[in-house]
Amino acid sequence: MAKLVSFMTLSVDGYYSRPDGDLGFAHRSDPEFDAFVADNARSGGNLLFGRVTYEMMLAYWPTPAAHANMPVVADGMKRASKFVTSRTLKDASWANTTLLKGPLVNEIEQLKRDAKQPIVILGSASLVTQLSDAGLIDEYQIVLAPVALGAGRSLFAGMQRELALELTETRKFSNGNVFLRYASAR
Repeated sequence: MAKLVSFMTLSVDGYYSRPDGDLGFAHRSDPEFDAFVADNARSGGNLLFGRVTYEMMLAYWPTPAAHANMPVVADGMKRASKFVTSRTLKDASWANTTLLKGPLVNEIEQLKRDAKQPIVILGSASLVTQLSDAGLIDEYQIVLAPVALGAGRSLFAGMQRELALELTETRKFSNGNVFLRYASAR
């Protein structure tokens, strides 16, 4: 069974976006952090998105601008097998994308059984919350950005149960970001 991983950037006060949805605070580029992101993109695997994140990623990563700015990441995003959960999308036009329209928990349980490599949820906070409640996420990778927003959207808002985690790795970057890897302590 494949591991299901959540990857998210958060402010130090726990928000994944500003109240208006802006994610600009999360992009603190420097050579060391960019290399980390590129290494993640090279690793292959499967990506899982909710509809909103999928549409945001689709609007940028397949573009010439993305390829010019971060060619390794753009190529990795293109090559990766992508899955998008949605009740409203009619089709998924991005290369290597499968639309999952059935009941969320059933679809993800089947995906975990069938996948040969880890499945990484990029962003998609609502999806992370629902799958956390269902006990399906095995690992949480959080990039803590050195900024306090004061208000915004919280990653685990609306969770129905407490989520116990075990810290398994930390890494500090020169841009002030801190990578935290947590295993789900089921």
